[in-house]
Amino acid sequence: MTENRENWGSKIGLILAMAGNAVGLGNFWRFPYVAASNGGGAFMIPYFFALIVIGIPVMLVEWSIGRYGGKYGHGTLGPMMYLQAKQAMKPKKAIIVGALCGMIAFGVTILVNSYYNHIIGWSLGFAFNSLIGGYNSDPGAFFANYIQDPKNLIFWVIALCFLSYAVMRGIQKGIESWAKIMMPTLYVFGIILAIRSLTLGTPVDPDWSSLAGLNFIWNPDFSALSWSSAIAAAGQIFFTLSLGMGIIQNYASYLKPDEDIITASVATVSLNEFAEVILGGTAVIPIAYAFLGPDGIKGSIGLAFMVLPNVFTTMTGGGIFGAIWFLLLFFAGITSAIAMYNYLVALLEEDAGIDRKKGAWLVLIGYLIVGAPIALESILTKSANLVYFTEVDNWIGNYILIVLGLIEIVVIGWCIKDRALDEMNRGGLWKVPKWFFRLFHQFLTPVTIITFLIFFTRDYWVQGNFKVIPSYIADIPEFAIWVNLGRVVVFGVLLIGFIQSYKSIKTKYSKEIESNKYNDKQTNK
Repeated sequence: MTENRENWGSKIGLILAMAGNAVGLGNFWRFPYVAASNGGGAFMIPYFFALIVIGIPVMLVEWSIGRYGGKYGHGTLGPMMYLQAKQAMKPKKAIIVGALCGMIAFGVTILVNSYYNHIIGWSLGFAFNSLIGGYNSDPGAFFANYIQDPKNLIFWVIALCFLSYAVMRGIQKGIESWAKIMMPTLYVFGIILAIRSLTLGTPVDPDWSSLAGLNFIWNPDFSALSWSSAIAAAGQIFFTLSLGMGIIQNYASYLKPDEDIITASVATVSLNEFAEVILGGTAVIPIAYAFLGPDGIKGSIGLAFMVLPNVFTTMTGGGIFGAIWFLLLFFAGITSAIAMYNYLVALLEEDAGIDRKKGAWLVLIGYLIVGAPIALESILTKSANLVYFTEVDNWIGNYILIVLGLIEIVVIGWCIKDRALDEMNRGGLWKVPKWFFRLFHQFLTPVTIITFLIFFTRDYWVQGNFKVIPSYIADIPEFAIWVNLGRVVVFGVLLIGFIQSYKSIKTKYSKEIESNKYNDKQTNK
């Protein structure tokens, strides 16, 4: 074990930081439009099914993998998964498993944050414009002009500098201390908006009220149930809980070897679901429904940055509530982006021996580079289509992270089996029963994920996402260059991630890999 490896300073700091990792833009930006676009109440049925069958079991697995890896000085997923896999297979096979997992975590933490950080910057910029009335005339046109104006990139740079500052200060003084400030503030802002949403009445149409919006999200229409809504629910669970990204394992690597991960996992899921379902669903959907009706609450980026600003311009005190909304998005985004940022800094520390402060600045430069295409597309094409953004998100933010979750659950549930359960229960006030592990980790969870991936792949094929010109840009084929640039970048980053992870594992465990014999002391010495 690495003795000088930093640990969390307090239990509350750990839980708030891990909850901050999970509670992000997925809760307040992504969840409302995904739920609304997939039937409202009908979406909540597969959503809670996916939470129980996929979310909680995979969360337990990732905490366990991270704590175990941290015991041997690892903060990144490649070596962690190698340690897991070699308990059930020869080292030369285990290194492939580790490299594949490390590849995906590398790709996710770089590419998700490449656009995630832009949304954080937009949130900060829109919070400022809410207070000065910047988008009062036409919020839709304002957003299009906003992302096309290079001057507004200053908010993106400010967000990146904030992330760098927080991470370079370390686990306790940086990440943990900011989580203790931002998470309570985030919940307070969410409660304020939720209360305001329930007092709107019927400002536009007698049939459009905030209570009708609540009814839309909580009263299921079983005729609206479909495979597409179930697939969307599974994707949302991975995104909202930050599963399949490697960042839960990174945070868990700073735990003490016998820290209770069962309680911490349940607390993380509970805080995330309160933020998403209670606050995100109660604040955003009722507000949009009261002013715009059932069709006005659908639509990705548009809901947060065009639809709701249009509502705030007509609402009493709209400038203040608009600022609260966008600051809520800013804080939610920052608490999750910090985790992805820290993963890359830990990788530089672990594999290149670069100290934390220097590593934080190097990652900032890296994010400026990988985030540049998001800005350049809008600036150069003078459009708000965000095609490059959409393509990268389609593969990294929706698809690849589910693949990583499947690999993890197969290795833990099908390969390591009871030894993994013993590790999971180590130091726990509560214990995961053997029947739960058998039912979920070894059967329901992997089978459900495989089923979702099959249908997810089928839907991508039907939607034309494998074509040179996918169906979502059929009307603007000239933007195919941005689609294929996104694909090249995704493939290139994943390839680099595989090579980096493979070399990292081989360097750390060269002797046992060369001999192809298991070493239970987890060391080359």
